[in-house]
Amino acid sequence: MKTNKIGFIGGGNMASSLISGLCASGHAPEQIWVSDINPDVLTVLAENLNVNTTHDNNQIVNAVDVVVLAVKPQVLKEVVKGIANQIIQKNILVISIAAGISQQSLSHWLGGEIAIVRCMPNTPALVLTGATALHANHNVTEEQSDLAENIMRSVGIALWVEHERDLDAVTAVSGSGPAYYFLLMEAMEKSAMDLGLSPETARLLVQQTALGAAKIALESTESPEQLRKQVTSPGGTTQQAIETFLQGGFSGLVAKALHAARDRSIEISKQTENN
Repeated sequence: MKTNKIGFIGGGNMASSLISGLCASGHAPEQIWVSDINPDVLTVLAENLNVNTTHDNNQIVNAVDVVVLAVKPQVLKEVVKGIANQIIQKNILVISIAAGISQQSLSHWLGGEIAIVRCMPNTPALVLTGATALHANHNVTEEQSDLAENIMRSVGIALWVEHERDLDAVTAVSGSGPAYYFLLMEAMEKSAMDLGLSPETARLLVQQTALGAAKIALESTESPEQLRKQVTSPGGTTQQAIETFLQGGFSGLVAKALHAARDRSIEISKQTENN
């Protein structure tokens, strides 16, 4: 990957995280290009990471081997059509991290049989602990698949899904997932304060507990169910809390929430592409 020139169209938070991750993993900054309509964004990236910056998207395409589309879905059509001729002429890999825009739409806007990888990253990529799902169209070569995976691995784990429609389920699980954990942490903090703990103590205990539980789950070969049972002593405080969760329909509520998020992802995709 270190011999590839990588261009980012859009220099927002996710793109900045990817660029930082690439540089941290040893990719030469002079082989990274980024464009953005905000000059302040480009100034920060140039000063902090020493990457190449420009306001000209076509200059990006002409300089690189792979283009990462990191702009808002609402403006992606206009951006893609503006670089379509150069993309076709160079026949380079296009990676899209724009939510809700299908490979079919991207191909239509580009006007050719282009190698496209769609990615669904999540916000923990901002702290290099992201989870990204990828799907490639039939034009993507094995070498290009490896390149796309390596780029996304610079900010966390990267997993391939078999069908593009699986990205809607990924959106419900990992794309929106951080907010679910924040919601639980929020509720635990509030309850901890109701039990008499100070806000500072409640927050630190909840945060460290979440971190520790995630670390155990990541490092263990056992399932979350098995791990839960291991820390739930019969007749103890944990069992009492778990039974209260289950009696309140916790599992069914989680399933309902994820299905709702998946369905909304499909709905938003249709709305975005029809505009």
